Amino acid sequence: MHDVRRVRLDWLAHEWRVQIEESFETPSSTIAYGRRDRERVVIKAVNGPNDEWHSGAVLKAFGGYGVVRVLEHVDGAMLLERLDPGTSLVDLMQNGRDEDATAILTGVIAAMSPSAAPPTSPTVIDWSRGFERYRLTGDTQVPRALVDKGARVYTELCTSQQNVRLLHGDLHHYNVLLDTNRGWTAIDPKGVVGEIEYEIGAAMRNPVGLPDVITDHRIIDARLDRYCSTLHLNHERTLAWSFAQAVLSAIWGVEDGCSVGPDNEALRLAAVLDRMVA
Repeated sequence: MHDVRRVRLDWLAHEWRVQIEESFETPSSTIAYGRRDRERVVIKAVNGPNDEWHSGAVLKAFGGYGVVRVLEHVDGAMLLERLDPGTSLVDLMQNGRDEDATAILTGVIAAMSPSAAPPTSPTVIDWSRGFERYRLTGDTQVPRALVDKGARVYTELCTSQQNVRLLHGDLHHYNVLLDTNRGWTAIDPKGVVGEIEYEIGAAMRNPVGLPDVITDHRIIDARLDRYCSTLHLNHERTLAWSFAQAVLSAIWGVEDGCSVGPDNEALRLAAVLDRMVA
């Protein structure tokens, strides 16, 4: 572990009275498992300002409803309850249980009841700037026709939203974990302000690694029907958001330095949804 990150982690553990038992690094953060008194806890410290820098404040706004509970937080770091066993919804997907996974995601969204969004929270309009940034680069990995339509649809949706609120912003199969006591629980929110139809987009293009599943028309229709009927969402808007976000997700992949080719899951989903969006 880098010395600076070790020093920071030790300082956080001291401030929050945590006895660290195990720690490791991910590409974007440092994670430590430990105990505070008898409670099993997790320290998560992101390595630098990014879209998770204010996750602690976002989790506090959700108050533990549908999401992991935050016990302490500062900019860039938080102390969380530890979820046990912590298996993700991807396990269900790998066993062919998409209907069950979709039902669980729907329940998590229904449980999430946020208070006012933290002042640092971006809006879905802020995230729309990714389309123009991409156009200015001259990159061609994401087909121009998809970029243009995605930008148009996304903008139209932004300007006609109703009942906006704080959203998780990245709610998908990898970010919903099982806890013996609390059931299925969301982690790692980005925290964005928009209408709830927006929230479905990340789940529609996941889990990454199963492209033939997420692009299957029957599964797409079944997922949309479940989300919209149970959560009382506008079907047309939910479909349109899922399309525009799939394009934007591919753009973000390019911005993150990834090679985005025809086999990219987000691009494949965007191509399928393109034919479904009016």
